[in-house]
Amino acid sequence: MARPEKVRLGEILVQQKLLSEEQLGLALTEQKRSGRKLGRVFIDSGYVTEEQIAGALARQLNIPYINLKFYNINPELVRLLPETQARRFRALVLEQRDTGMLIGISDPTDLFAYDEIARIVRQNVELAVVNETEVMAAIDRIYRRTEDITDLARELEQEMGDVSVDFGALAVNPGLEEAPVVKLLQSVFDDAAQVRASDIHIEPQEARLHIRFRIDGVLHLQTQADIKIAAALALRLKLMSELDISEKRLPQDGRFAVRVKNTRIDVRISTMPTQYGESIVMRLLSQGSTSLRLDAIGMPRPLMEKFRAIVQRPNGLVLVTGPTGSGKTTTLYSALAELNSVEKKLITVEDPVEYRLPGINQVQVNEKIELSFARVLRSALRQDPDVVLVGEMRDQETAQIGLRAAMTGHLVLSTLHTNDAASTPLRLMDMGVPRYMVASSLQAVLAQRLVRVICESCTEPYTPTPTEREWLSLELNDKVDMAKYFHGKGCSHCNGMGYRGRTGVYELLEMTNAVVDAANDPDPAHFLKVAAKEMAGHTLRRHGVQLVVQGRTTIAEAMRISNQQED
Repeated sequence: MARPEKVRLGEILVQQKLLSEEQLGLALTEQKRSGRKLGRVFIDSGYVTEEQIAGALARQLNIPYINLKFYNINPELVRLLPETQARRFRALVLEQRDTGMLIGISDPTDLFAYDEIARIVRQNVELAVVNETEVMAAIDRIYRRTEDITDLARELEQEMGDVSVDFGALAVNPGLEEAPVVKLLQSVFDDAAQVRASDIHIEPQEARLHIRFRIDGVLHLQTQADIKIAAALALRLKLMSELDISEKRLPQDGRFAVRVKNTRIDVRISTMPTQYGESIVMRLLSQGSTSLRLDAIGMPRPLMEKFRAIVQRPNGLVLVTGPTGSGKTTTLYSALAELNSVEKKLITVEDPVEYRLPGINQVQVNEKIELSFARVLRSALRQDPDVVLVGEMRDQETAQIGLRAAMTGHLVLSTLHTNDAASTPLRLMDMGVPRYMVASSLQAVLAQRLVRVICESCTEPYTPTPTEREWLSLELNDKVDMAKYFHGKGCSHCNGMGYRGRTGVYELLEMTNAVVDAANDPDPAHFLKVAAKEMAGHTLRRHGVQLVVQGRTTIAEAMRISNQQED
C-alpha cells in the first residue's frame, strides 16, 4: 500500500455533505480556542458521529472501514505493536497478510504514525479505518497488566528473600511509591479496572498466592505468586485502609480509595484469617461510571413506572430483596437519586456507605462503638427526615423501628435477603414483626437477580437442549419453536466467555387490598397463593424468559436465576 497523502478532515466532511461550511467555521474557531483535535470538536459539538467520520475517511482514501465491535481481534498480533505506540497513534494490528500487515487506525491521515508503525513492525503496512472509542476500548482490554503483575510479584519475592522486611516502616518511607509491593497493587487495580472487575480476591494457599478477579459475577484467576508475598500485600492493604496491622487472628473490614486513569474507585476491604494466611476480598465501586437512574438498570418499563410511583408515596416501607451481589443497593440508590431534591430530607443508614451522593445525609454503622442500625435509625427519625434508607433489615429491632417509621409518615427503603418477593412479608413475620404491622406498613417488595448479557460481538443462533425446551415451555407453552435463541461463542471482546456485562431481572409484589387481607391471615399458604396470583406474568422467571426471547441472555442464565428462586 502506498503511503497515504495528507488530507483535511473538515474539507472531506463538507465534500461528502456531512458538515456545512458554517459548522466547519465554528469548529475551527473552537479548535483554536481549546486546542482539541478537530475531529473531537466535530463529535463533541454534535455535528457528526465517530462512525460518520470513519466512513468518510474510508471513502476518501479508498481503504476499508472495520467495526471493531464485530471483529475478533487476535491479542498476540495486537501486541506486536507496543502499548505506548498503540495508544499514541490509536492503532491496532488486525491481520498478518501475504502483502503486509493490516493496521486499524482512527486517523489514517497521520503520516508520522504511518511511518513510525511501519518502522516498528518492519513490514509493509496496509491501513483500515477504525472508530477511536472502539480502538481505545480494545487497547484497554488487550494490553492488560498480567505480565507486569507477574514480574512485580517476582520482584517483590526477590526483595524479600529469606529476610524479614518491616513493611510498617516501609509505609512511612517517602520513597514508598517505588516499593514493589505498591507497584504490584497499583498494577492489580489498573488491570481490574480495565476488565470491569467488581471484586479482587487475594487468597493464600499452601504453596501459592492466588489473585482472582470477579467479572460479571464469575471469578477468573488473574495470576499466581509465591506465598511469601501474601503477608506483605495484606499488611500494605491494612495500612491503606487504616486497619489494625497487629491483628491477624480476627476478621476486619475497612475502606480506602484509589485513582485509576483519573477515575476515583472506592474500595471496600474485608480480611479473614485462613489456614495459610489472611484472605482479602476487595469490592470495587467506581464513583465515576456509576449511572444511578432507574431507567438505566434494565428494569422493564411497565414495572419501572409502577415502582417509581410507589417510591413517590409519602410513607410506607419498600423492600428490595435478593442474594448478595444482585444489585439491590444500586436499585435503592437509583430510587433515592430520583427522590433527592431540596424540598426533601434524605438520610441513609448503611454498613458500609457504598455510594456517596450530594445532598443526602449518609451515616456509617459502626458496631465497635455500638453504633448499630437500630440506634442510628432511632436518631435518624429525630432528624425530621422525609425518606430513610436502611442498608439492611438485619434483625427484629431494626425491622420494627423501620416499620413504625413507615407508619408515622416516613418513606423507608431497605433490603432483605429472601428468595423472591412473595416470601418477603412472611420473612418479616418470622423475624418477630407483628402481622398487623407488616400488612399496614409494607407498600411493595421488589425482588431481583443479575444475569449475564450475551456478547454482541460473537452472538450466534443456538438450539435448545430437551431440558431447556421443557423449561421454556413452562412460560412459552406451544410458542417455544416460534422464538429464536442465541448464545455467545466466545471472542476477544469477552475473553472467550460469550458474555459481556450484566442486566437485572425483576419481579414486583405490590401490597394491594387482596394481598394485605391475605397477610392478615395466619395461613402462609393462603398468602403465597394470593401473592402468586397478584404477580402472575410478572415473575423473575417470566422476565428471564423475555430476555432470552429478546436475544439478550442465554437459556442457561435464565434457568440459573430461576433455580435460585426455587431453592
